[in-house]
Amino acid sequence: MNERIRVPQIRLIGAEGEPLGIIATTQALEMARGAGLDLVEVADREKPPVCKIMDFGKFKYAQSKKSHQKTHQQKLKEIRVRPKTGDHDIQTKINQARQFLEHNDKVQVNVLFRGREMQHIEEGQRVMNQVLEALVNDCKLEMPAKMEGKRMVALLAPKSSTPEKGGGGAPKPRPKPKPAVIDPNAPPKPVAPPAAVTAPPAAKPPAPPKA
Repeated sequence: MNERIRVPQIRLIGAEGEPLGIIATTQALEMARGAGLDLVEVADREKPPVCKIMDFGKFKYAQSKKSHQKTHQQKLKEIRVRPKTGDHDIQTKINQARQFLEHNDKVQVNVLFRGREMQHIEEGQRVMNQVLEALVNDCKLEMPAKMEGKRMVALLAPKSSTPEKGGGGAPKPRPKPKPAVIDPNAPPKPVAPPAAVTAPPAAKPPAPPKA
């Protein structure tokens, strides 16, 4: 960078990315200093080496920021409730699940049964339905609720895509026509008599040939 570049000539790229051709290194240094920037070697194996005029501090910051950014790996999170869990605690679990889904993680909903609670599975089903209905707009149901031993399990996945604004979605189904209601006590409607049929005129007999 700058004075550390020892070669007499370089291929120079301007601050806006424009190619400036092969010029003397000293001239390129003067151009970089005049712009308040640095002369940075970007391809040292080329002949002559390729250098670019840039803000080296901003360049290093952008590189370090990219290196620290990691792609989020989807995880499986769990929430656990009981058939007798109160509504307030259920809402807390729903909020936790919603946060997991917004973070692009999957959520496994577990309703745990103990002892005699296995005799009242419908209570656990009620709690499960309460959770699933609250999250219906935040996820897609990857696995419906089912019993696994002493627990009821459902698997939720984040929505992969959202419909675009501006009417790009699927057309709404047309409402079904309502069936006609016939009142048996209503008087019958008068029926119009059929139109009179007029017979076509009879054909005239052919005239006798003239003598």
